Amino acid sequence: MEEVDQELAAFCRTEHPRLVALLTLQTGERPVAEELAQDALVRVHEHWHRVRAMENPAGWAYTVALNLSRSWWRRRHAERRAVARLGPRQDNTTDDPDDALMLRRALGDLPVRQRTAVLLRYFADLSIADTAMHMRCAEGTVKSLTSQGVAALRSQLGEQAPDIDEEGDDA
Repeated sequence: MEEVDQELAAFCRTEHPRLVALLTLQTGERPVAEELAQDALVRVHEHWHRVRAMENPAGWAYTVALNLSRSWWRRRHAERRAVARLGPRQDNTTDDPDDALMLRRALGDLPVRQRTAVLLRYFADLSIADTAMHMRCAEGTVKSLTSQGVAALRSQLGEQAPDIDEEGDDA
């Protein structure tokens, strides 16, 4: 068993810098590349008994790494689309990190289901029906949880509460 561990360690020492270099070129961001390379090597470790028997274990690691980078790009583009859907910031919001921290804390203080409903409805911009599907509950439950969550945020944040139209176009 120790021989297998040494073989895996040697493989990782050799391939890690190569994976980081490849992924840095792929993503344009070295910290992201380092994280993706590490994730790829974790998968190599998980499947080492099968990977080590392959004709080209490094090729398998590169394939995994590139698949992880494609997933990273998809998430990044989805995040950009979500931000674009939010539209321009309203006048009552600021770039003040203290305000963002207060909102994050207030959201964290909500019960999990209220927080989930509020985030899916207003951050992810999902309809009531879609939120209900994701939460596996009735639409009326989503409306109730959302209303309670928004009320709690307004109570806790006062004037700094985000301006949220609770009715929405699909209420």
